[in-house]
Amino acid sequence: MSTKEIVLNKILVVRFSSIGDVILTSPIVRCIKNQTGAELHYLTKAAMCSLVNNNPYIDKVIAFDKKDTNLLRSLKDQQYDLIVDLHHNLRSRKISWSLGVKTIRFHKANIEKWLKVNFKCDRLPKQHLVDRYFDALRRMGIRNDHQGLDFFINERDHKSAEAYIKQSKNIICISLGASFFTKRIPVSKIQSWIKAFDESRIILIGGKDVLKDAHEIEEQFPQKVVNLCGKINLQTSAAIIKNSKVLITGDTATMHMGAALNTSMISVWGNTIPEFGMSAYYGNQKNKNFNLEVKDLSCRPCSKLGHDKCPKGHFKCMFDQSDSRLIEQVYRLTDQ
Repeated sequence: MSTKEIVLNKILVVRFSSIGDVILTSPIVRCIKNQTGAELHYLTKAAMCSLVNNNPYIDKVIAFDKKDTNLLRSLKDQQYDLIVDLHHNLRSRKISWSLGVKTIRFHKANIEKWLKVNFKCDRLPKQHLVDRYFDALRRMGIRNDHQGLDFFINERDHKSAEAYIKQSKNIICISLGASFFTKRIPVSKIQSWIKAFDESRIILIGGKDVLKDAHEIEEQFPQKVVNLCGKINLQTSAAIIKNSKVLITGDTATMHMGAALNTSMISVWGNTIPEFGMSAYYGNQKNKNFNLEVKDLSCRPCSKLGHDKCPKGHFKCMFDQSDSRLIEQVYRLTDQ
């Protein structure tokens, strides 16, 4: 029996982490729901549940806990017709094996990424990750609606953001955080940019891991900068991004949030490259992202994810970023 011939009454989508990766699954969730009408469940880590709890295309969010000995039993009780495995690792494979349910997986391109990082051999798929997801789903008749990403913010967090927005017309939101050091924008670069933003309100967002950096920036520009790092949740950060004129971010989750929320942004690329297939995704919608990167740097990319420090010690992929290009682009966007 072909996948198209399976009666799809209940489907499980699996993506454990991380924030950006979960956001990138939103077009898949939307299209599966709209095109099959099936009951759709989403399995992810507990820390990721807030990203999908408000999604109207998801009927049930299931928190994954590897210590939960009853999880597999409860999943079996659901009697899924299909599993869409968008994580594609040993743990997600174990779940589908245990449930004995027909499973669709995608091409992760890990070998191609390894070749690019280690030998600068370019065999990377000329596709975004989201498009590779949809390629895998063709077997079940699901097609991309090309409407881009979704991110749903609850009313409570919209209201929480209002206190910081205060009717400001030119909010520049700068995201400091990233899971790896080599994806983070250096403090000195951000400070040099803020000097040029005379008539804008600067809001810093990020987690507790960047408190020191945020405090250093805030101290230098106490009249310009509102430091919210470690003070607000992810949903409130999203509401601030949505109401910003411009978002400046590294290759991290906030870049995907910005794309989903249709905010004009500048994504600053360090050790990773857009060609890995994880750049801002818009489908056929207007692309409102400007990539800033140091091209033709022989050591770049040095990892498909990132490092805790620059392997070469110079961190040129960030320190050699063009200040003038970024500032020019910000002024162009804030003048619109």
